[in-house]
Amino acid sequence: MTAFAYRAADRSGAQKKGMIEASSPAAARAALREQALLPLSVEVAADKTASIGTIKLPGFRRNRISARQLSTVTRQIATLVGSDIPVEEALRLVAAQSEAPAVSALMTDVRGSILDGRSFASALALHPKAFPEFYRASVAAGEQSGKLTHVLNHLANFVETRQANGQKLQLALMYPALLAVVSVGMMVLLMVYVVPDIVRVFVSRGAELPFLTRALIAISAFLQNYGLYLLLAMLVGYIVFNRWSQKPANRLRIHRNFNERLPFRRFSKQFNASRFAGSLATLVESAVPLVEALQAAAAVTPNLHVRQKAFQVGVRVREGVSLRAAMTESGVFPTMLVAIVASGEQSGKLAPALGRAAGELERELDAQVATLVALVEPMVLLLMGGLVLMMVLAILLPIINLNNLVGL
Repeated sequence: MTAFAYRAADRSGAQKKGMIEASSPAAARAALREQALLPLSVEVAADKTASIGTIKLPGFRRNRISARQLSTVTRQIATLVGSDIPVEEALRLVAAQSEAPAVSALMTDVRGSILDGRSFASALALHPKAFPEFYRASVAAGEQSGKLTHVLNHLANFVETRQANGQKLQLALMYPALLAVVSVGMMVLLMVYVVPDIVRVFVSRGAELPFLTRALIAISAFLQNYGLYLLLAMLVGYIVFNRWSQKPANRLRIHRNFNERLPFRRFSKQFNASRFAGSLATLVESAVPLVEALQAAAAVTPNLHVRQKAFQVGVRVREGVSLRAAMTESGVFPTMLVAIVASGEQSGKLAPALGRAAGELERELDAQVATLVALVEPMVLLLMGGLVLMMVLAILLPIINLNNLVGL
């Protein structure tokens, strides 16, 4: 079964849009006619969402949904399945209710795969960009253990929490970043268009100007003459660095520096440990075998260096080493997380222990983000204010010495 996006007219002539499942475009048109609709256009949903106007963009955003959409969809499916509605019917209802074409097409594709005889987990596996590995592993474990409703509710809580935390971090850093960009842009405009006219009067006098004024004039002249070249050089540098960083070895080196050497290494360790512990807790709570859960949780860890170490933890556990000892050997996880894992292993309650550890790490991350934002905002204001003060002084100093300039 394939999902088709259609546009049709009813008996009154009103046009309708929606999604329909069929084996072919002809079958989709026939199904629409059975519903007393006149088909105007029938397109494969994936192709429609991968195009803009008449320009085809193969693969662009195909079968992808945002973190917010994944959170909403997971909660809707969990609620419907918890009400004893079959999975395929729940997917149909979610697709029909969604206002986002990409979500509707994705849910319809997953439902079509289930109707073709696949399991829910294997249908999700056809869309790896939309559903992370830990998500698919949890659903597979829920199907195998007969606890799909419980797993979906747990997944919904986890995905919602992760999405909310990511949004909180973005919003916290948005204001300082916007302030810095606007301030730098305004200063560049002043240096290029305003400062030259103001200082031209002083330069025409032929007097010796203060160092600050001469420096301001030099910077302004440089931006006027070479500003475009500087912008082009920055763009080329960005492209070169982006290509260089795409190589696996170079990306691993960058991520290792973030986790070990840069000033934000503590934040990086906390963030990656929180993501790993939260994913692992969800998988273990969903009755996924520990070795498989470790592999899936490692796969969704953002930092490549930590991800590599997390995979090694899974290998060591498969060899018979305890989870606490394997995490200690890796050297990338906070001591607090290792200690909580040790207590969870001893008590036989690893999933709740991991959940507590993930919650504690999230609280520490929130505190670090709040501190970072509290420091960044005044630092940006002071830096921008200091630069503006330097510009003002560079213009005012010759005015203060105006009498000397006139007497020459």
